[in-house]
Amino acid sequence: MTITVSTDGSALGNPNGPMGWAWADHTPHAGGTPGHEHEGDCDAGGASNGTNQIGELCAVLEALRAHPGAEPLVIESDSQYAINCSTTWVRGWKKHGWKNSQGKPVKNRELIAAIDREISQRSGPVKFVWVKGHNNNPGNEKVDHLAHGYAGDCRSGVKPGYLPLEGWQSLLASEYAKGTVVPEDAHMLMEGKISAAEYHLGRAEDTGGVPGADGRQRADRGQSAGGGPVSRTSSGSGRAESLAEQLAEPEGVPDDLPDYHRTAEAATTDADDDTSTAEPAGSTDDESAASTPDNQTVPTASSTASASSGGNRSRVVPGLTLSGTLRFSPPPSSSPTYSGEPRHIHGLVEIDGYVQGDGSVELNGARFMLG
Repeated sequence: MTITVSTDGSALGNPNGPMGWAWADHTPHAGGTPGHEHEGDCDAGGASNGTNQIGELCAVLEALRAHPGAEPLVIESDSQYAINCSTTWVRGWKKHGWKNSQGKPVKNRELIAAIDREISQRSGPVKFVWVKGHNNNPGNEKVDHLAHGYAGDCRSGVKPGYLPLEGWQSLLASEYAKGTVVPEDAHMLMEGKISAAEYHLGRAEDTGGVPGADGRQRADRGQSAGGGPVSRTSSGSGRAESLAEQLAEPEGVPDDLPDYHRTAEAATTDADDDTSTAEPAGSTDDESAASTPDNQTVPTASSTASASSGGNRSRVVPGLTLSGTLRFSPPPSSSPTYSGEPRHIHGLVEIDGYVQGDGSVELNGARFMLG
């Protein structure tokens, strides 16, 4: 029997805001049944600060550990970052000794390496499926509520930080370590004084499966997994989140990725040299495309023209221009300092997609980088 689990990560004021993670079974009250080595049917945690990328990876890792065995496991996630880290980018990073092309350590290595070990050691197959976030997908909505709710509980101090060992290691090794509140049991876990099983004991929740299974989810009752108020709602219950809050946690792309892909050479006017690619340095052909195990293609940086904070040059294509109207999210009007006047900006838009014959390309969540 195939086990399907939804995962999600959240950060309030990403990056370095209170963080949350969550996974949830699609089968109600699945804990203790074959393939479900856990209590309840979901779990959630978080920390006083961090990033939604760390949260996404924690959710995937905890979902894998809670579902060992030979049963096929399907992990649904709205994070292409988490899926690519788990299936594609990790292969190139391992080849290069967990260093990017600039010789710098890969961020969140502890989490990514742990996910890779869990997948390779699991006797049953693991398949990742990307789902669109905030699109009325019951499983995704539930884990979004749980992760966002736990992050809110960490912000208010209602709940202590709760991450897997590798989550704490990645967070404390990151630039966001300063000011992190680490609970005593997490210290004991990192020092080897308690086991992971002891650390997790009694934390799982049983809410009856994904929303809609029995109509009695904690989020629908206006409570988070920890009993606190829900910070986001899509069903009209709980406090409705402001537009600025809804758009405050972009998925993003790992800082290592632009370094990991070869920087495009400066543009040339040579008519015979009108193409370029940006595949992982030293990769083989089957590793240059970022795709999930079920061959569901996930966007890569192979067709981008961008500049990164790492100092990579952007490739300027002579004579190639873009026209039309772009819409920024969140809009200036969502800021409390908005004066009503248009705001001047200067920067680059990262494009990753397919240009149609008429020259059109559809943008969906394209990154904007200040110039």
